[in-house]
Amino acid sequence: MNRLQMLLAATAMTAVSAASASAQESRPNIIVILVDDMGFSDLGAFGGEIRTPNLDALANKGVKFTNFHATPVCAPTRAELLTGVDHHQTGLGNFPELRQDNQIDKPGYEGYLNDRVATIAERLKDAGYYTFQSGKWHLGYDPHANPAARGFDRSFTLLGGGHNHFGADQDRQRPDMPNVGLVYTLDGKQVPIPANFYSSDYFTGQFLSFLPAAKDKRPFFGYLAFTAPHYPIQAPPEDIKRYAGKYDAGYDVLRQQRLQRLKSLRMIPENVVAHDQSSSRRWADLTPEEQRIEARTMEAYAGMVDRLDQNVGKLVAELKKRGQYDNTVIMFLSDNGPEGHELDQSFIIPEAGKAMLAGADNSLEAIGSAKSYVWYKANWAEAGSAPFRRYKSFPTEGGTRVVSFLSYPRQARTGIEPSYLSVRDVVPTLLDLAQVKLDKPAEFRGKPVIAPQGISFAQRIKPGAPPPQLSPTFAAGEMFGRRYVREGRWKAVHIPPPTGSGHWELFDIEADPGEVNDLARSNPEQLAGMIKGWNRYATEKGVVLPVIPGN
Repeated sequence: MNRLQMLLAATAMTAVSAASASAQESRPNIIVILVDDMGFSDLGAFGGEIRTPNLDALANKGVKFTNFHATPVCAPTRAELLTGVDHHQTGLGNFPELRQDNQIDKPGYEGYLNDRVATIAERLKDAGYYTFQSGKWHLGYDPHANPAARGFDRSFTLLGGGHNHFGADQDRQRPDMPNVGLVYTLDGKQVPIPANFYSSDYFTGQFLSFLPAAKDKRPFFGYLAFTAPHYPIQAPPEDIKRYAGKYDAGYDVLRQQRLQRLKSLRMIPENVVAHDQSSSRRWADLTPEEQRIEARTMEAYAGMVDRLDQNVGKLVAELKKRGQYDNTVIMFLSDNGPEGHELDQSFIIPEAGKAMLAGADNSLEAIGSAKSYVWYKANWAEAGSAPFRRYKSFPTEGGTRVVSFLSYPRQARTGIEPSYLSVRDVVPTLLDLAQVKLDKPAEFRGKPVIAPQGISFAQRIKPGAPPPQLSPTFAAGEMFGRRYVREGRWKAVHIPPPTGSGHWELFDIEADPGEVNDLARSNPEQLAGMIKGWNRYATEKGVVLPVIPGN
């Protein structure tokens, strides 16, 4: 090679390097904020009365999703959120703590995030992103499934599924239900928590401490997983006090108020018929003392959501201070619908609810404090999930259609996106926005993995978005033996006793999102074909149905 050729080659290499650096700097930062058991209409931007100005600002300046679906419960949603793969194939076919004898040792039911899937953190880290996590994990206790081993450079993690939000239940750990005890890790090593702990504050503080130094020019991916507003309902007293008397009119009134606001905000069509509440006990049927306790519980719940919003405000303020806000994608969603079970009477985990009640001070004055252990019941939950049917753990719309939005000031449009979207779509979307291609989707780091199964909705958040697609071509799922299958505008649901009829129901979900009119008898051929579709899905994904007592 002569001198001129060498000079031209060096110039070309410099140009390529500069282009590569420019592309690296143009890639967005990405933050995923996951909340726990939040109602569809809890945020002001989604029709709620709770003070949430920071989340409202993000939602109203971004794209609000009104047809976004998670799984019915938390751990499976987290597995799908991080991998883009159906949870039955990720190791979280059931809760880590609730696997049954017929499920243990079956592929997809390992009880922790298995090595058949790659996380978005692993993929983005390989693509040059700095990655970090703070908050709830609930993807198993195996060290090989810890965030530190699954692509996160830094992590502060609650390994289990729940805790006292003030960190005050160390004396109530149970070895048979580890998710109710305190197991925290920092970069993979178990650590204690401080005496002044409150979950939303501490998780956010750790998350902010992990933000990259100014000299680090890599784009970053951060995963902030709050445990609020998951039970036990607890909040700092100043936040609870803000809502004193706010819910004295009761859950029936609140439900109607939220439904009306959802319609006025065009989050749901004006002609939607809401599903009836599952409990026949109206507010007027309660004694004055019961009303006071119920109202105080909801005041504490509102305080939890309020405090969560304050912490999101701290995060946004820090991004703006660093000049990174405009180039940061913020994806916000709940892991499932609101919690509406009487946990001490639930057929799924009644022993956990009874154990947590033991020794708790649930007097009126103590509700919401570290000493209390309360949850709100079906009527409050169905005020938050209305017009949809039921709540967390059910495959009905109230259990799976969740509050969600995406903010990306540099590229995203504003407005409402009514297309059917799935939590499995998040990985393909964020990789798309990060300019990361899956050239060999069946491989990762040289070994076979299950490819993400979702579809990118990156184009739907930008100006000139394609027309909405209200229903999927096909979708299906299962949890606790409760099943659903979607085929276009049709949805079939099977809920076994004791919480359902044990028969398949059929709904035209576009016309009837409240799942009010069962069309199974009038459309037997449609239903039969969908049941076959669910059976094919179950075989393909390796679904192992649990044994339900009495069935």
